[in-house]
Amino acid sequence: MAQVVLKQVSKTFSNQQVVKGIDLLIPDGSFTVLVGPSGCGKSTTLRMIAGLESVGGGEILIGEQKVNQLPPGKRDVAMVFQNYALYPTMSVYDNIAYGLRNRGTPKKECKALVEEISEIVGLTPYLARKPSQLSGGQRQRVALARAMVKKPKVFLMDEPLSNLDAKLRNQMRVELTSLHKQLGSTFIYVTHDQVEAMTMGDQIVVMSEGDIMQVAAPLELYQEPDNLFVAQFIGSPAMNIVADGENSPLVWGFRPEKAQLLPESAVSAAATEQRTLRGTVVSREILGADSLCHVNTDKGRVIVKVDTETSIQMGAHVQVAVHVNHVYEFDRTTGKRTGKAAGRAQQQALAGGVL
Repeated sequence: MAQVVLKQVSKTFSNQQVVKGIDLLIPDGSFTVLVGPSGCGKSTTLRMIAGLESVGGGEILIGEQKVNQLPPGKRDVAMVFQNYALYPTMSVYDNIAYGLRNRGTPKKECKALVEEISEIVGLTPYLARKPSQLSGGQRQRVALARAMVKKPKVFLMDEPLSNLDAKLRNQMRVELTSLHKQLGSTFIYVTHDQVEAMTMGDQIVVMSEGDIMQVAAPLELYQEPDNLFVAQFIGSPAMNIVADGENSPLVWGFRPEKAQLLPESAVSAAATEQRTLRGTVVSREILGADSLCHVNTDKGRVIVKVDTETSIQMGAHVQVAVHVNHVYEFDRTTGKRTGKAAGRAQQQALAGGVL
């Protein structure tokens, strides 16, 4: 196990800076998820940690060791790829054992390690099979077992579940988080799926355009976003953002589940503690127990989550009421949440204590 530290790490491709001098502390034993849209620099960051990409600038430390110039095989990390990269002509056993044999591990020790790891990931009955005889989830377990058998300090995973169907992906999320708790190793996981990030990670790193927008625990990201990007990227559906006018220096937002739909004529006793929008219900998505009501207001369309049993007519004129405690304000120009410097600042302060 080891912590991973990035100090002012950058990377440029064809005169375009894809990672912009980021500082990041990944604690020993954490499950850290790098999340963001395509092209934000998350996979490049992971590949620099692995040694598959050279570092353009800055330093990467694994444990206490600077690894910028170390080849991948000397970094004591193991990487699980999106496409599994299994050898199709080899059995499951031989796929898992391949790296150990290359390192000259004695046959008896190799056998014991493969059997131990196969039992952990539930592959014991399939050791004689070829990858083509396995399901997608089983092939993913083989890729994990091949990484685990090396007993590395750090596991690196680049969108390992993206090729699985939705049901299997949900199952593998649970299995991966359970595996992390069992091993106690440092996991660094890349995904573009914010739901995957929120359900798996204990530390989430939100990236955009090569920079880190916020580092925090999942619930903090959701409840206390530092900026507009995080507020709208984290959460499904996204936070509603409202502008009071073109000349206002601020915009404000609220989560769909924190608003109420009231009749247009309703007069609330708590009106002074609420912000309200008047509008018309234009559509409704039934999700099961909850429904999403889309409301056109004079300040744009917003979404309100309501109980499915709530009676709402299409075309109804309503008020969208949000208690001021659930309102977020952001600077229109910078996108920063006003009056707040948490999340990333806390991360940098923590990193500053160990760098």
